[in-house]
Amino acid sequence: MTNQKIAAFFDIDGTLYRDSLMTEHFKKLIRYEILDEKIWINDIRHLYNSWDKREDDYDNYLFKLSTRYQEAIKGLTKDELDFVAKKVIQLKSDRVYKYTRNIIKEHKEKNHLVFFISGSPDFLVEKMGEKHGVFLSVGSTYIMENDKFTGEVIPMWDSESKNKMIDKLVLKYNIDLEKSFAYGDTQGDYRMLSKVGNPVAINPSKELLDNIKNNSELSNKVNIIIERKDVIYNLSPDVKTIKV
Repeated sequence: MTNQKIAAFFDIDGTLYRDSLMTEHFKKLIRYEILDEKIWINDIRHLYNSWDKREDDYDNYLFKLSTRYQEAIKGLTKDELDFVAKKVIQLKSDRVYKYTRNIIKEHKEKNHLVFFISGSPDFLVEKMGEKHGVFLSVGSTYIMENDKFTGEVIPMWDSESKNKMIDKLVLKYNIDLEKSFAYGDTQGDYRMLSKVGNPVAINPSKELLDNIKNNSELSNKVNIIIERKDVIYNLSPDVKTIKV
């Protein structure tokens, strides 16, 4: 193909945003008394504490949290969800990694197509994409009927869903994957990182890092970025030197 474009695919939670947009939305639904705080106390707090104490791994924590979140917001109106989503963006969306914020800017300056592909709800991902001026944002689709959430979700948090979405974007926008970039932090980003010529794992989870190590092709080209406090570490593509 001629005139192929270069793209940069970004996960959001843990890659750009220093936590989970879904978690912030959950907390604020309770703060604004749209959800009962007992939901957090009885169902969520022990999950968070288990992760906070590093008794559970991050991928498991997010999966369990997303399940509770879907159950809790079933029946809420689109207006309620959007109102709180706007508050999350207004109050929390600047809590991002410096490295990722800067690299998004660099890609835009080079006229690369910047995509957000995230497992967070579409109504949050789209607003985050607007804030950063990206080309297109794709999140998990939270299905509405009569302006109320049905409890059903078309996921975008797993590796296979992101893989299929990238295939669609490649065809639609004539993207050269070998020259393109991808940024992610969990196992849900594994296939996305594997597809491009320039993969970057940002603060990777243990599960993602283990799978990178077991894929010689990916481990030979991936960059590992760790950002802690105000220091950014580039641990080089040779992830076999990393001990976990």
